[in-house]
Amino acid sequence: MKFQGKNIGILGLGKSGYWSAKLAKSLKNNVFVSDSNTNVNEMFVDDLKMLGIDVEIGIHSDQILEADLIIKSPGIPNDSEIMNKINSEKIPVISEIEFAGNHSKTKNICITGTNGKTTTVSLLTEILSKEMNVLKSGNIGIPFSKIVLENKLYDQNDIDYCILELSSFQLEHCSKLKKEISVILNISFDHMDRYDSFEDYFETKIKIFENAKYCLFNYDDNFLNERIKSNDKNIIPFSIREEKGYYYYDTNKILSNGNSISIDLEDILLKGIHNVSNIIIAAEIARKVGIDQKNICRAVREFEGLEHRFEHFISYNGIDFINDSKSTNIDSAKKALESISRKVILILGGIPKEDDFSDISLFKKSILKIVVYGEASHKIYNSLPKDISLERIEKFEDAVQVAIESAVENSVVLLSPACASFDQFDNYKERGKKFKNIVERFYA
Repeated sequence: MKFQGKNIGILGLGKSGYWSAKLAKSLKNNVFVSDSNTNVNEMFVDDLKMLGIDVEIGIHSDQILEADLIIKSPGIPNDSEIMNKINSEKIPVISEIEFAGNHSKTKNICITGTNGKTTTVSLLTEILSKEMNVLKSGNIGIPFSKIVLENKLYDQNDIDYCILELSSFQLEHCSKLKKEISVILNISFDHMDRYDSFEDYFETKIKIFENAKYCLFNYDDNFLNERIKSNDKNIIPFSIREEKGYYYYDTNKILSNGNSISIDLEDILLKGIHNVSNIIIAAEIARKVGIDQKNICRAVREFEGLEHRFEHFISYNGIDFINDSKSTNIDSAKKALESISRKVILILGGIPKEDDFSDISLFKKSILKIVVYGEASHKIYNSLPKDISLERIEKFEDAVQVAIESAVENSVVLLSPACASFDQFDNYKERGKKFKNIVERFYA
């Protein structure tokens, strides 16, 4: 479906709203942007007004209800007052991803999951770039509308694939996006403030399989294994085990069924046993689109990983420091702990997404101490058994200081907070940078 000469309303003026407004205007639509917040990017407002786009800030007026179509920013809840008005008027609502996809002539590879999306998308981009022209976009922080507009993907182009990271929020109004390959990496409790139940969250995630030529899912994820049946030839499991898929993990190596690949984990810069699954699915996709095995191996070995995602950033006096600030749920913290064979001083805290942190105690044999901080500190402290050394600290900086002082030679200080960052930071990146700065100052 193409949209030209329409009255298009943009709900929300973050990056996705800004770029979808620019794309819509370039396609000769009448565009109106509405954001109820007053704290928006002034450069966005000024640029859109220069293009002749009407922008309102600090309110959602009824002018948005005059639109033929509304592009909703993913952060706006579906049960908000303005969305209730829009739904009562029966105005079609789509996501920025769907709007951009309607105008792109490039094939899409789409990836979702509770954890590991950005790492997998970035690794896959590195692998495919060895032989193809590819672009990455979506929840990775690059709006699809920006990619479509700047690369003129609405015309004939030389881009082989767009690799899209899709959050559940982006999938909510994205029913018609065509996908060459869709992937769901894993699923665990997250965003329960947005969804009525875990089942509701799963049903949103699984929308990624709609309009997909090939659908891949993680067979090792118990919930996905139970809910997704691979009796359809286009629904394909992947696994770290030998009996599923072409690639698998065995005895500290990533191997292939055809014996054409053997990569020792010691030769891979991307650390963490949880990342083995991400590497395997990236390799499976690359093989499916025709990338040579040698280039797959080379890209896997060269990929350095991403900041704030199980980032082993420095060692001092025999103590390793790992910045896993992107860990915002319990499952991601558990995966980090699974990847460490030495004694750990763990920093947990922030704004909790879950009530019960007792699963952390499964790793108590390897935990020297847990330092809990912030808004979640009381809830975490009460969830954990008292045979684990626990200390509650209010401020993040003080918590990191205590963790450093508690470390001993041949141990690991792990920031894997299992909580959102918004009690003391603007985002997880700011939290991760603060952690690294504190450590570096301590040893300066």
